[in-house]
Amino acid sequence: MNAKADCIFCQIVSGEKPCSPVYRDDGCTAFLDIRPINDGHLLVIPNRHAASLADLDPDDGARLFRIGQKLAGALRTSGLRCEGVNLLLSDGRAAMQEVFHVHLHVIPRFVGDGFGLRFGPGFGRHPAREDLDAVADKIKNRMFA
Repeated sequence: MNAKADCIFCQIVSGEKPCSPVYRDDGCTAFLDIRPINDGHLLVIPNRHAASLADLDPDDGARLFRIGQKLAGALRTSGLRCEGVNLLLSDGRAAMQEVFHVHLHVIPRFVGDGFGLRFGPGFGRHPAREDLDAVADKIKNRMFA
């Protein structure tokens, strides 16, 4: 484990800080969020420190989502109020990342729970296919650079 001394999630992995765990293996740990959106809101983190997705080992990333998927199923059958599940991973300050150790939120949802996403003023427009293709090319050209 690459621990960063001032990282709260690294301190949780090392046992220096408490958590309410629901899963742990050699690669990741899952525990209840201390500021839950709804009861059962979980965080899944890699045990090795990675501040951003760019820093995250691809195998650790795959593991986070595999465990997140299992936890989503567990939430649905747990007896907690859960009519749906959001998986949310924020990467960077502009994306609302607050703790700079990659973490996947597994959020149980139900109709009327008050949680939602707000879309910007450009949402809903339909760009021309040429514009979409130009954006796609920019991304494709950097994917394995």
